[in-house]
Amino acid sequence: MKKLNVALTVVLCMVAYTAFCGGKAKLLSGDLSSLKGNSISVSFVYDGMSVGKFKNESDYIAKKKQEYNAKEAGRGDKWEGLWKADRVARFEPKFLELVNKYAAPTGMTFATSSDLFKMVVKTTFTEPGFNIMVARQPAVINTEYTFLDGSGKEIAKVSVTGATGSTFGGYDFDTGVRISEAYALSGKILGGFLSKMLK
Repeated sequence: MKKLNVALTVVLCMVAYTAFCGGKAKLLSGDLSSLKGNSISVSFVYDGMSVGKFKNESDYIAKKKQEYNAKEAGRGDKWEGLWKADRVARFEPKFLELVNKYAAPTGMTFATSSDLFKMVVKTTFTEPGFNIMVARQPAVINTEYTFLDGSGKEIAKVSVTGATGSTFGGYDFDTGVRISEAYALSGKILGGFLSKMLK
C-alpha cells in the first residue's frame, strides 16, 4: 500500500508539472528553406515588452522597485539591476542552448556572430509568475523571431506563444529561474519547429 501511495504521488506530481508546460510555434510570414545548414547570428530585444497586467515594462519596474524599496532601502534598486542583468546572464544562454539542441537536425547553428543570416529575438510579453510555497504560477513568455539575410532583408518571421517556465519539484522561488525556464522552452519549441519545417 505504501509503494502504491508513493507511485501515485509521483504520477500526480508529473501530471501537475506537465500541466505547466505549454507553448506553440507559428510561421507568421516568409520561407525558412534558405536557412537550412547555416549559421545564424542571434540578437535579443526587449523594447515594447508588456509584463503581466502592465502594458509597459517600465510601469512594472517602477511599481516593483517602489514596493521593494518601501520594505528595505535599496532593495528595489538591486531588484531592478537583477531584472535586467538576468537577460544576458540567464535567459539568453538558456534559449541558445535549447534552440541549438533541438534545431540540430537542420544543420543550423545559433550563436552571437555570423555574417550570413541573422535572427532577432523579440520578447513581446512576460508573465513572471510566482511561487509562495502554498501556491504557484509558472512564468510565461511570448516571443517573435525575425530571420534576416546578410543585407538585412527579412526572410521569415516565426512566433512562439505561451512558453511556460517552472521547475520540477517546485524550487523556482526566484523569478529569474522561472523566466529562464520559459526561455529554455521557447528555444526548444522553436528548434523543434525548425526541424519539422526543414526536414
